[in-house]
Amino acid sequence: MDSVTVFRSADESAEEDATSIAQLLNDAGIPAALLDDSAKGVPQGAWEVTVSAADSARADALIATHPLEDEFSNLDESHDLDPVTVFRSDGTSTEWEALNIKGLLDAARIPATIIADTRFPNLPEHVQVPRRHAAEARRVIGEALAAGPQGAEEAEAESERQ
Repeated sequence: MDSVTVFRSADESAEEDATSIAQLLNDAGIPAALLDDSAKGVPQGAWEVTVSAADSARADALIATHPLEDEFSNLDESHDLDPVTVFRSDGTSTEWEALNIKGLLDAARIPATIIADTRFPNLPEHVQVPRRHAAEARRVIGEALAAGPQGAEEAEAESERQ
């Protein structure tokens, strides 16, 4: 008897999904086999559900009417995590400036990313944060720029005393 694979997955939820589909088919009277990667022909890390060739059309139709939950169906579409540029460096010290700003934001527990094209070091570098942190990031950067080098030295001395 020839068997046909009606489901295969290597996702994190593959075992659970394959088990669910095999149960669905068996409950509907379609004998289904659940196979992991120890079975011949199953790729490493994958799970499969197979049925006889004679039952494959019925199995495909049943699976189509009972889709698995789509992990991307309930995405958070808010713009809170959209990247926003809070600092743009120009000139010959762009990398150094961007790294300093990122370090400043990291110290304030604000997630930051440097966007740059390392092939062209003369181009500006951008420091971006999630939109929800943009106002706080701008405040932290503004305070640091206002304090200047003297403020940085004082902050460093204070951190060494702690």
